[in-house]
Amino acid sequence: MEDGVRESVERDIAVIIPCHNEAVAIATVVTEIRASLPEATIYVYDNNSTDSTVAEALAAGAVVRSESRQGKGNVVRRAFADIDADVYVLIDGDDTYDASCASMLVKVLLDGPYDHVVGVRTHTDEAAYRPGHVLGNRVLTGLVGALFGRQITDMLSGYRAFSRRYVKSFPALSREFEIETEMTIHSLHLRVPVAEIAVGYKERPAGGESKLRTYRDGWRILRWLVNITRHERPTLFHGALAALFGVVALVLGVPVVVEFLQTGLVPRFPTAILAAAVAIIAFVTLGIGYLLETVRRGREEAARLAYLRYPAPGGRGRPASRL
Repeated sequence: MEDGVRESVERDIAVIIPCHNEAVAIATVVTEIRASLPEATIYVYDNNSTDSTVAEALAAGAVVRSESRQGKGNVVRRAFADIDADVYVLIDGDDTYDASCASMLVKVLLDGPYDHVVGVRTHTDEAAYRPGHVLGNRVLTGLVGALFGRQITDMLSGYRAFSRRYVKSFPALSREFEIETEMTIHSLHLRVPVAEIAVGYKERPAGGESKLRTYRDGWRILRWLVNITRHERPTLFHGALAALFGVVALVLGVPVVVEFLQTGLVPRFPTAILAAAVAIIAFVTLGIGYLLETVRRGREEAARLAYLRYPAPGGRGRPASRL
């Protein structure tokens, strides 16, 4: 075992593996995680599997729990609420990620000390990580970087390590595969220290069924990004809407104003009223954005205070209080 991981023996390490019909792969994942992190408690969260996932996980020595609400986001939300540990590792149960890298993620987390370590997928087989998925990941990652001012290379990676203070300040509002995007945004939003390390990524074993649907999941994440922008960047979101309304008001109103200056008359009175109404909507929309920005700032401060209740993952400092 590496020195950095040996130092973490006295810390509680929880490995969380969300599963839905992963009987073919789950035993391999649990076994490899156990070899990499023998001191960790491995939790397999079954999400309404209809195959022998639960039996395979139990036979491999995992602690099996269940979440009846379908979706990876629901599983992560439940696991983060139920499990109390110093270090959390999240990995998919389909045996696509190199589970032997778990100790490396933990070492980097503790040596930092970081609050979030992302396993950046590297692969040599195109079938493991199709070009469409690569392109979609880059586009979505770029959008998040532009919106929140920082770049994470592999925003959609499902292989991550977290500190206690990250997990206990993370609201986990997503229901399905948007959860990876939400975890990334939480890090960027609170400006917590984040590291990235390369991890192996391969095609799922024969007999395994992918739960990913490129276009469906990409569209869902895009919709979720619009919603998260509305909540987390209200000034930007409502400012863009106000600008759009402003352009419409100008297009409608400028000809009316020009005619009035030339003739002293307003022949298109309904158009003038519509232009004025749209202009008022633009100002109101901008005002709503500034008001919601104040509310967002309060939520950010509350999340930051929840984050600061816990010590750094490297063991420096003590929590202010435990309620």
